[in-house]
Amino acid sequence: MMAERGFAVAHLTINRWVLKFAPEIDKRIHPFLNPTNDSWRVDETYIEIRGQWKYLYRGFAGQHA
Repeated sequence: MMAERGFAVAHLTINRWVLKFAPEIDKRIHPFLNPTNDSWRVDETYIEIRGQWKYLYRGFAGQHA
């Protein structure tokens, strides 16, 4: 994105920006996030697609029935 605008920026510079600004972004966005817990569940099954059996799984966080 920076190169499209004619700027040459090293990846280390981007990393420094992330380290500097990420805590502030996290602090500002935290009130708007939906609360979750650390519980993860996985739905898994086998389905047949065009005559071949495929393993299908879906992971999700939080309390789901």
